[in-house]
Amino acid sequence: MPNMNIRQLRDTRKLKAWLQAGKTVELRERDRIIARIVPAQQPQQAIKWPDFSARRKSIFGDRVLPGADLLIEERGRY
Repeated sequence: MPNMNIRQLRDTRKLKAWLQAGKTVELRERDRIIARIVPAQQPQQAIKWPDFSARRKSIFGDRVLPGADLLIEERGRY
């Protein structure tokens, strides 16, 4: 793991290169670690969702479940 002392922080090119390479950099003061600079996480790729509509159709077919109709009727009571 690369490390720098406080005075070397002025050399931002080296620090930036290490962070862009995905390395964590230790910040030291007189051979004592005082901080770790961790690179930001890269944005993750978009998640590909399964086709829920096709899955529902394969399980239930063309049946219509009566639960929604009952819920609508019950809401009208209040």
